[in-house]
Amino acid sequence: MSAPKPAKLPAVPSQADYDVGYAKPPTGSRFKPGQSGNPKGRPKGAKNKRPALNDERLKSIILDEAYREITVRDGDRNVSVPMAQAIVRALAVNAAKGQHRAQRLFAEMLSSTERQNKALADEWLRTAIEYKVEWERELQRREALSITNLPQPLPHPDQVIIDMNAGTARVRGPMTKEDRQELEDWKKRRDDWIAELQDIEEHLRSEADPDIRKLLEDDKAQAEKLLAIIDPMLEKIGY
Repeated sequence: MSAPKPAKLPAVPSQADYDVGYAKPPTGSRFKPGQSGNPKGRPKGAKNKRPALNDERLKSIILDEAYREITVRDGDRNVSVPMAQAIVRALAVNAAKGQHRAQRLFAEMLSSTERQNKALADEWLRTAIEYKVEWERELQRREALSITNLPQPLPHPDQVIIDMNAGTARVRGPMTKEDRQELEDWKKRRDDWIAELQDIEEHLRSEADPDIRKLLEDDKAQAEKLLAIIDPMLEKIGY
């Protein structure tokens, strides 16, 4: 029986076909023709890719620049203001100096702003009046039919205050369920502080130890301070 032939080893490349050095990596690790060296890199043309139809990139850039803080001179000191404010201020200053073009631009801008504010105020007044009238009719209907199982409106029409002389409308109370819940929480805290204040005053009437009385007086002052803050707030909104 003949001996098995030894396995062949891979041929060692000669210097001619294995030239390694600067800018000459080993043959096996070189990039293949047509193969990207960064297959997960930036897609072709991504640098100049147009924004999507709903991507208002220019508007975002304009707003970012308009409200970017810059440093301007204000009298004898430097202050930081948004770019838009600095431009309007410069326009107003030039108008005050008598520049006719700046005066015209500033007057037009002021007039346009005031018209828009007036339109918004008129729309809010009209909406508030319609809301108040419609809900008052609905609540009267419920009362006439003895309907008591329906939720109350938010805000309640009684809390919509209309001032026809001034042409204004405001809401004196909660406008959402979350607002109402927050107010209820504050009312509960107020009741707890009143109860705590009453307990402190009762304890003070019978306490003779000066050190303990000092602690009670401090607690009383703190409770009265908290009530002085919360009472006007609740009173202002009719609670």
